[in-house]
Amino acid sequence: MTDTATYNRLLQWFTGHGGVLVAYSGGVDSTLLAKAAYDALGTRAVALTAVSASLAPHELDEAKDLAERIGIRHRLETSHETSLAAYVINDGDRCYHCKNELYRICRSVAHEEKLSTIVNGLNTDDLGDHRPGSRAADEFGVRSPFVELGIDKKIIREFSAELDLPTAYKPEMACLASRFPTGTPISITGLGRVATAEALIASLGFSQYRVRFHDDLARIELPPDELHRALEPKLRSTIIEGIKAAGFLFVTIDLEGYSRGSSNAVAMGKEVDGRRGS
Repeated sequence: MTDTATYNRLLQWFTGHGGVLVAYSGGVDSTLLAKAAYDALGTRAVALTAVSASLAPHELDEAKDLAERIGIRHRLETSHETSLAAYVINDGDRCYHCKNELYRICRSVAHEEKLSTIVNGLNTDDLGDHRPGSRAADEFGVRSPFVELGIDKKIIREFSAELDLPTAYKPEMACLASRFPTGTPISITGLGRVATAEALIASLGFSQYRVRFHDDLARIELPPDELHRALEPKLRSTIIEGIKAAGFLFVTIDLEGYSRGSSNAVAMGKEVDGRRGS
């Protein structure tokens, strides 16, 4: 395995704890974390997914399938962040309120399961991004094994590939609320529209995508080298019809393409990849 010593240190990190609850979304990072936790601890490792309108239905389905494939026991717990006024207003601290709700649930379940440690999939590449949720993790004593061991996304993908985890090649994802510009209130209806629109884009085979919510307008972000596909007449018509069927009145494609963390640019007050975004 690539850098076997580092992966062994990850396993040893888990064996040093009597029981672990993994905050698990089914994404690249938390899936490897769940795999390592289960390999090290067996039944003393539990994965928890918080279920709400901000989690895309297909992401939940994939998380369930992956947990079953890994073998780790998987708990689904209802999260109520979308009913919190501080979350709905969608200011620069939205992620804090979401993670605060997540870790509150995790703490309750960890206590019930008699698990000593809660872990998340934060890695070293995340440290420079605007992540108010990390403050909530600190407040609840949530540990980040990847950060503690100096593991970045590249290493996570390499380990995932060698362990035959399909997430090794999965595009980076984030909760649906991240599609709303800072200051635009989060609504259940809006989250549903974004989920439906992104399911359409995903079905068309694009390697990365976001459908940004601007009230009646959907702004689609795609990799720059795939923009031409979206403009092919047949595919263009499919996209327009599908996005409008999801509840949007207007459809636009962002010519700058997909930019990770562009919704954070407003909160950070600076440009992301040469742009101000949302």
